[in-house]
Amino acid sequence: MYNMAMDETLLETVAAGAVPVLRFYGWSPPAVSIGYFQGIEEEVDSDACARRGIDLVRRISGGGAVFHDAEITYSFIIPLDHPLAGTSITGSYGQLCSGITAGLRLLGIDAVFVPLNDIVAGGKKVSGNAQTRRQGCVLQHGTVLLDSDPELMFELLKVPQEKIKGKLIQDIKSRVTGLRTLLGRNVHFNEARDALARGFKEALSLDYSAPARPSPPEEARAAALAREKFGSEAWLRRR
Repeated sequence: MYNMAMDETLLETVAAGAVPVLRFYGWSPPAVSIGYFQGIEEEVDSDACARRGIDLVRRISGGGAVFHDAEITYSFIIPLDHPLAGTSITGSYGQLCSGITAGLRLLGIDAVFVPLNDIVAGGKKVSGNAQTRRQGCVLQHGTVLLDSDPELMFELLKVPQEKIKGKLIQDIKSRVTGLRTLLGRNVHFNEARDALARGFKEALSLDYSAPARPSPPEEARAAALAREKFGSEAWLRRR
């Protein structure tokens, strides 16, 4: 809940006139996030998530259900009149995702953007991204996988026909990969974060030097949103 609450808090901050924000974060405990337009009962096995200690949260962006575990997640927030915002969601995905491909190149991974919103390396998806435009801003957030666990993912997500679950797991294994598999070593969160931060800075000509943390008012606002909005049953089951 906190991660999505902080994204919305920083969206409010940028909408109020602050400079653009690039944020990197992880998930503890792991979580399943569903897209703004999805129905929780149709997409997620809530009982399985409870047994596994997996959080459930609804995003303010669209897209499908995502299992967040061994990954690095980013959010990038800019005003709609910023040159990087573009004139459409479709057009801006490629430009903003160039920060990810640049960061992966710094790690030694040759990655490419594949429309609408994926990053592919070694013929397999390593990053998925989603975007929303509200409050006069663009918020794009997405994931870069460190590792993947299709078996656990399909334990948590509902499959239309249980008998095809095994086939879907094999399909995911053939189409999705993580940095640790691509590089053949244990890539730590901080290493991936630092490479991606540099990649965004260089590819998008961003002007920042040292990392910063949310201010105390932003922390307080995010805590309130996590409790009152993203942690509420009304928000989670609004579709």
